Amino acid sequence: MIQVLKETNFAVVDLETTGTSKEQGDRIIQFGCAIIRNFQVAETYSIMINPEKDIPISVQNLTGISNDDVKDAPLFKEIAPKISQILENTVFVAHNINFDLPFLNHELKNAGLPEFKGRAIDTVQLAKIAFPTLPSYRLVDLTNRLDIKHLNPHQADSDAYGTAILLLDIFNKLASLPQSTLNQLRSLSKNLLRDTSWIFKVISDELRQDKRPLDKGLMQVRNLVLKKQITDLPARENYKNFPKKSQLKNLLTKKLTFRQCQFELINQLHSFLQTDSHPLLIEAPNGTGKTLSYLLGYVYALKNNKKLVISTPTRVLQNQLINVEIPKVKKITGLDLSAESVKSSRHYLDLDGFYQTLQEKTTNLPTLVLQMQLLVWLTETETGDLDELELTNFQNPLFKKVIHPGDARVGSLFSDVDFWNLARLRQEQADILVTNHAYLASHYQETIWGAHPYLVVDEAHRLRDAFEKSLSDGLQFESLWGQISHLRNLLFFNPNSVALQFRDEPTFTDPLAILDEESNNLINKINRLQKILVENKAGQRSEYLKQVSFSFAGKDLFNSPNFQTELSGFNRLIEELRQKTDELVFKLIQQKATSLVDDILSTIDQLDFYMEKSFELSDLITDQEKLENMGFTVTLTNRDDPFSANLSWMNLDPTEELTGLYRRFDHPAFVSATLSDGRSFDFAKKQLAVTNAETILVKQGFNYQNKLHVLSVTDFPTADQNDFISKLANLIIDSFQTQSHVLILMTNLSKIQELYSAIVNEPLLKEHEIIAQGISGSNQKLIKRFKLASQAILIAADSFWEGVDFHDSQLDIVVATKLPFENPDQPEVKLRKGDFNSDSLPRAVIKFRQGMGRLIRGEDDHGIFMILDPRIWTKDYGNNFLKTIPVKVQKVKLKDVETNLKHYDSI
Repeated sequence: MIQVLKETNFAVVDLETTGTSKEQGDRIIQFGCAIIRNFQVAETYSIMINPEKDIPISVQNLTGISNDDVKDAPLFKEIAPKISQILENTVFVAHNINFDLPFLNHELKNAGLPEFKGRAIDTVQLAKIAFPTLPSYRLVDLTNRLDIKHLNPHQADSDAYGTAILLLDIFNKLASLPQSTLNQLRSLSKNLLRDTSWIFKVISDELRQDKRPLDKGLMQVRNLVLKKQITDLPARENYKNFPKKSQLKNLLTKKLTFRQCQFELINQLHSFLQTDSHPLLIEAPNGTGKTLSYLLGYVYALKNNKKLVISTPTRVLQNQLINVEIPKVKKITGLDLSAESVKSSRHYLDLDGFYQTLQEKTTNLPTLVLQMQLLVWLTETETGDLDELELTNFQNPLFKKVIHPGDARVGSLFSDVDFWNLARLRQEQADILVTNHAYLASHYQETIWGAHPYLVVDEAHRLRDAFEKSLSDGLQFESLWGQISHLRNLLFFNPNSVALQFRDEPTFTDPLAILDEESNNLINKINRLQKILVENKAGQRSEYLKQVSFSFAGKDLFNSPNFQTELSGFNRLIEELRQKTDELVFKLIQQKATSLVDDILSTIDQLDFYMEKSFELSDLITDQEKLENMGFTVTLTNRDDPFSANLSWMNLDPTEELTGLYRRFDHPAFVSATLSDGRSFDFAKKQLAVTNAETILVKQGFNYQNKLHVLSVTDFPTADQNDFISKLANLIIDSFQTQSHVLILMTNLSKIQELYSAIVNEPLLKEHEIIAQGISGSNQKLIKRFKLASQAILIAADSFWEGVDFHDSQLDIVVATKLPFENPDQPEVKLRKGDFNSDSLPRAVIKFRQGMGRLIRGEDDHGIFMILDPRIWTKDYGNNFLKTIPVKVQKVKLKDVETNLKHYDSI
């Protein structure tokens, strides 16, 4: 271990406070500290402090510290000397250093004592860098993931101890890194918080003396250290014929829990592959083993370079197939199958681009931390797939430079180890390719799939949506206007603008004058296009999410040549502006005036993007055949301002594209737990454009009676009644306190906000983490938070009704607050113009079945599905929903819900 760190005393501190603003009078209520000496936690301190004010309910819920706990505790000024003594001659450590240290120093200063002036380091930044693939860097999640035991999370003494153990883990991880990586981390660390960079300096400097050899599993290209990549898959040697029925039964019995329905489906799929190629629809309920069934049905037929392509709706399911299901099939069959994930190049790190960013100097802290994370990750990743980092967004500007553009790298610095090149090579050699619906919809004509591969579409009820979206787009005039205004600021108005830097040089003044005129002309042209769109009142008006929209059939919106003329002028102007800006950048580079070049080039990239969209729109308008299938929506973000108008379009009938997909693939099978509406496959056949398809309805593999309990609250108010949210909040507070994971499914985002506000600070739910869509972060972050929490209530809508697998969380209750009919004011719903019985109702029934399916995903799952919408009993269409429920529905009154839940828990 590093000698300097061994000889250093660390004071790992955590504070609990009445709030986050010391300036507004918030105070410390607990001081926790763990002293590290000689790489051991030598002492711990826990000091309760009287804040001389009430502790807010939200803080009491989080920390478990009540007003009674601190009423007899000393004031801070009374124990301040002891705290100063504890911290003397130590390095101050905290998980979020810029909260704990300033807060503590504020209190010390008010107590008349000197502030802490020693070294201070932050474990949030250190953990992000040392462990770049963790899904969360909250202390409670870090300690859980790294198996660090501490008894009372969110209390200062326990959190300080947990942070101390985390710090020691970080030291060990950093000390294990190769020297070249450490050298670069040290170089990049200078702008980290406080003295955090000191850790990298100490470790790098001391280990440099050891002259350690590079680990055999690593390689160095330039000064990037990478994990050695698998560049060539071994040729497949073993092939087997599909087993006889007795052999298959014996195989399933030995390797799995035998299910008759699974056995029958595997044989049906094998028989299907012996017939002429045609589509097959399979509805297989959750728990029937449908994934293993279709894999076992197809894998024996993968001979003579024949591939199997599997498409899923999400990358989460892609990963599950690659990492869990396919390895299981390989073990069962003994076949040495190879499988690769196929997704867009933007998911892969571009090593050439990343290397270039390391040569550029930046002081942007999030960018520096991300660069350091990537350096550590490169020593671990075998794929270069950025999804391994489990980031919930890719908003950092660095990503524009480091995501792979998808070109085949030849002769570049890192072409031999280029992640995208290697991914494509492995995909060409693989037996099974797993992709997602969105990628398949846009790339089904690529050669990567091989010659006439088999196709299985999992969660097939979502395939049509992917094709509609792949053929949908828009022209966001407001955003383009903003980009042009940003460009004008860079050219003319910023203190460091081009115009001010070169105001006396003719080689710049003339081009700038042209750019001034052309950028203004382009803004005026945008406004004319917006005005024409808004003046067309032939569309269906709707208000949705505080926006006003008009939905049109393409032939109705563009029935005059005026818009086409203006759009042609718009295309010409944006091209000219882009060209003239390019010429100006060249002049700036010649003058070595590069301070604004990156920002201007970034704006040019945006102009390229909008230019591409405008040409796409021009093509649509002039192609009458395409225009017939397109729907357009004009949306005003400010209902009173025509210059807030934006245009979007969607393909209303992707039948031609779906048919093209089926021609490319062999024996396509469409699998889902909800392909029928409970009665027939007619809706699915129409949606998927496979009217000639055969169908298989798989029987349920287990008895739902012992797993699913369905309660329908018959006297609950409807969602449009004034007391809906208050009654729902009371139901959650009164009835769900003892449940660990509860999913509240809603259909309205504004109602989610109301419900969240009503329960988030409720003391009776203090053990639960309250998570809400639109409030608690991105959808990916919500899913991670829900799965990581020991107790949680997730309030969500839309996509959370389907496609999200909470199997690891063991859901206790799923609540359907409303039957999931689409909002008729949504522009895409208006454009479809489907009637209620043949379109809206089957869509809602399938979504309802999917929502119920979040609860029971396998044989070990059990739970309660609660229906709060009384329309399931009062409307004629309610029977369509009731028929899809596999157990008897128990009607209950609201006042009896809690009793029923307690009875169910005791069974």
